[in-house]
Amino acid sequence: MKQQLRVGVIGCGAIGKEHLRRLTDVVPETIVTGVADYFLPAAQSAAEMFHCTAFQTGEDLIASPDVDAVVVTSADPSHAAYVLEAIRHKKFVFCEKPLAQTAEECQQIIAAEQAAGKKLVQVGFMRRYDRGYMAMKHAISSNEIGAPLMIHAAHRNMSQAPGFETDYAVTRVAIHEIDICRWLLDDEYATAQVLGVRQSSRTSGEWLNPQIMMLTTRSGQRIDVEVQTDGAYAYDIQCHVVGEDGIVSLPDPTSVTKRAAAAIHTPLMTDWKDRFIEAYDIEFQEWAKSLLNGAPTGPSAWDGYVACVTGDALIRSRQTGKPEDIVLPEKPEMYQ
Repeated sequence: MKQQLRVGVIGCGAIGKEHLRRLTDVVPETIVTGVADYFLPAAQSAAEMFHCTAFQTGEDLIASPDVDAVVVTSADPSHAAYVLEAIRHKKFVFCEKPLAQTAEECQQIIAAEQAAGKKLVQVGFMRRYDRGYMAMKHAISSNEIGAPLMIHAAHRNMSQAPGFETDYAVTRVAIHEIDICRWLLDDEYATAQVLGVRQSSRTSGEWLNPQIMMLTTRSGQRIDVEVQTDGAYAYDIQCHVVGEDGIVSLPDPTSVTKRAAAAIHTPLMTDWKDRFIEAYDIEFQEWAKSLLNGAPTGPSAWDGYVACVTGDALIRSRQTGKPEDIVLPEKPEMYQ
């Protein structure tokens, strides 16, 4: 069995560089052998920094015999093509969310993976590796709060990059809540709805902000997610699961409080990379170990597909003003 995995990274922007550092310094099971970016100088700069090969294209990187597994951190519209290309070469591929832009592309990926005959794809839903969420999952699965009835969640951001659009509140922001709530409850969604609320005067762009997103599961549980994409007081992620016998809440990731000027002060984070840095580390450590043992064990192509279908339903609901059904085919045996 191989002791080290040769990894190529496609996309050398902010998250790509974070993962390059992580794969080099934090995960002993991996060695970065190549990078690619549509802007070649970015790849060349990253290659010099991490002592690896800069490939002209992502396709060249995937085809290289010096690459065992691929990490896709490029722009969202490019994800599906790179994932499909990796599957065509029967190489493992870790794809940052979203898996694809459309449900149809996700279905193509699922079909290709099934045709390949083994699981090759993992999607970057890193919250499943956050210690707080893992503790919540354990409390629910061990029946410490009784049967879960509902979830109240919030995702609050301080700002967005230029070009942000209303739909991105679902596809780039709430997609994490879509996945983690489904994982916590171990149930599929049945309906989705977006509720209009008073808009924040602090929003710097033209998009709708905030929004309330409502989801119901097949067993009748209800999830409400407050999404603020701009102008919030901090980067603040909240999650409260209400059960028949109790409540379990996501702990704030702070260990220090300050008492001064007749008040108690607890700092809040402002950047998602700081909030989930350990979760990213654990995610890639587990990914590498699982591949050396034969197959990825994290969020699958099916999970990426369900997130996409659910996101589509939320976007439709915002347009129609009504709850929208979430219709899924039978889950393939590979993902059971």
